[in-house]
Amino acid sequence: MDAYDDEGGRGERGEAAGSPETADGPPAGIAALSLPYQVTAAVALAVVAVLACFHVSMVFLHVAPSNTLTKQNGEAIDGWVYPEFEQNWKLFAPNPLQQNISVQVRAEVVGAGGTRRTTDWIDLSAEDGAAIRGSLLPSHTEQNELRRGWDFYVNSHNDKNEPNGLRGRLSERYLRRIVMQRLDAHALGGKVERIQLRSSTSAVSAPPWSQEKIDTRPFLRVVPWWKVTAADLPAGVRDGKEAGQ
Repeated sequence: MDAYDDEGGRGERGEAAGSPETADGPPAGIAALSLPYQVTAAVALAVVAVLACFHVSMVFLHVAPSNTLTKQNGEAIDGWVYPEFEQNWKLFAPNPLQQNISVQVRAEVVGAGGTRRTTDWIDLSAEDGAAIRGSLLPSHTEQNELRRGWDFYVNSHNDKNEPNGLRGRLSERYLRRIVMQRLDAHALGGKVERIQLRSSTSAVSAPPWSQEKIDTRPFLRVVPWWKVTAADLPAGVRDGKEAGQ
């Protein structure tokens, strides 16, 4: 029995001694890189982590109730969040949006001979809708860019289309750039010098089983003409300067 135990013990010790050799292998992940690349990867991960924490903090302060930090740093927070990272709670509101909003544009175009003409109204929202229908994976741009841009403009202007400070002027520039990107796909026969936007808003009709009476007549909101500059064009600004300067 002792001999059997000794053999068994020796066998177990042999397996235990040999196990690290079978488990060992080439290093994986960052450890497989040379030292300079390890340092570079570690720095890159640290930068990404810091940016992620900073972004989450800014978004949290944006949606948080008014406090000392938001009062003292409101402009910096809004500058980081708007317009790309805007947050709202409309999806979870007691009464979600029940309107159809169509954003339309017309342009003043100068032809080759210097002649000026005004195009018909182009329904940009309808174009986005046509691109989404039947698409299994519609892009975020087609679904939200124009809609959120117009919502940004409306919420930062009064009923007379006067901007409410810096955010209002920022929304105008943002919206002009979106519209000019969309018009770039249209053959307008000349250079666009001015654009004018309008929205057509109509309430969604009540379902057949409802007794609710809803006025579905469209309401138009017309924006004054905006002059187009190189900064409003795709790739119109490089190194802080407008094209052509």
